[in-house]
Amino acid sequence: MRSHLLNDTTAEHYRRSVTEGVERVAAKLATTERPFTGVTADALSPRVDGIDLDRPLHDTTAALDELEDVYLRDAVYFHHPRYLAHLNCPVVIPALLGEAVLSAVNSSLDTWDQSAGGTLIERKLIDWTAGRIGLGPAADGVFTSGGTQSNLQALLLAREEAKADDLARLRVLASEVSHFSVQKSAKLLGLGPDAVVAVPVDHDKRLRTVALARELERCAEAGLVPMAVVATAGTTDFGSIDPLPEIAELCGRYGAWMHVDAAYGCGLLASLKYRDRLDGIERADSVTVDYHKSFFQPVSSSAVLVRDAATLRHATYHAEYLNPRRMVRERIPNQVDKSLQTTRRFDALKLWMTLRVMGADGIGQLFDEVCDLAAEGWSLLAADPRFDVVVEPSLSTLVFRYVPAAVTDPAEIDRANLHARKALFASGDAVVAGTKVAGRHYLKFTLLNPETTTSDIAAVLDLIAGHAEQYLGESLDRAS
Repeated sequence: MRSHLLNDTTAEHYRRSVTEGVERVAAKLATTERPFTGVTADALSPRVDGIDLDRPLHDTTAALDELEDVYLRDAVYFHHPRYLAHLNCPVVIPALLGEAVLSAVNSSLDTWDQSAGGTLIERKLIDWTAGRIGLGPAADGVFTSGGTQSNLQALLLAREEAKADDLARLRVLASEVSHFSVQKSAKLLGLGPDAVVAVPVDHDKRLRTVALARELERCAEAGLVPMAVVATAGTTDFGSIDPLPEIAELCGRYGAWMHVDAAYGCGLLASLKYRDRLDGIERADSVTVDYHKSFFQPVSSSAVLVRDAATLRHATYHAEYLNPRRMVRERIPNQVDKSLQTTRRFDALKLWMTLRVMGADGIGQLFDEVCDLAAEGWSLLAADPRFDVVVEPSLSTLVFRYVPAAVTDPAEIDRANLHARKALFASGDAVVAGTKVAGRHYLKFTLLNPETTTSDIAAVLDLIAGHAEQYLGESLDRAS
């Protein structure tokens, strides 16, 4: 069994095995004609359940053949131009190279003596990102597993900085379309069930600052502590960007920590055309960025950044076996001093390789292309009488609803849109997402693939309309 350990004597075995796997995936990518096969859980489950994990195959080729059957054949492929559903981006090749390197070397980014140069690379990327945001010379941060963890850590710091004796008095204010991780974080942090205050949004799904000011004043009058205001730069459903400068003013006036959830909108930090849409983010106390959403990085690649590095002390604990206090005096850089995690992958290497090969402008150009595509898609939808589109995009998301002229029952239209999404997924021809707006079912394109064209968008809209019309026709037949 030692022949399977990666070391100096098995380097050639490693090279052959990984090459065989890469060739298998490359062949699959080259021949994939649809983003999904349409397989159902009921059809796939028996194949997986039938595998006896206590009877190994003892052969790489056989294991890859089996993997083809239970995973590769039916995977959802985000690189396909008609995958239009969630915040999943196609990934760039330099990042995949970084992934291969970091997995094999297997550094752990918690302490210097487990990572050495990896620590310095991560710190350099944090400084680079903080500089792009404009947080100032005292800024710092750390890579995380994703936006949920980044938001959790930011709100932990905000809670500690609020210095409240009674957690029941703390309030977090966020727009009614902010990410669900805000509510989840509040619960994990021991805050009360009423801690998160949902602030109304305007027609463009941006937080209404007049409403925010009113809620902040209510907190002051009731003796409550506005521990944080969460502004969103790229909501999951709409890609909307809250009015950051005005929110910063209100946070300053009421002494609230300003956190910007830019998990989606962080791609604008590299944009050549639309960077001004993030104006005001430089005034935040903390910022979430998800490189694996809009920097075209493989999952996972995220970070939380703070204006004042000293606030990261609220996540600092020392263990004699890992990061004893003496290491601080000896100026040994341990990233675990800043992180909620202990053992942690060297995910920063993927972004490092991307910047060193493509440069920030290369990333920004790709993100600008999907923003431009969304604007073109909005024009298509706005001019098509079959659809109702909700808001003009600030990033690359389109939320819309098929609305047949001959049907007036909103519930029946809901069912037609739900059917269209399910039927499209089952066909494998395209993958789209869904959400609710004012209680009604809508469909969603999240455009993160520069290879997607307006022709793809038009074709998928025709498919959606066709499935919806088929459902309505069958429904009419049943009724008669």
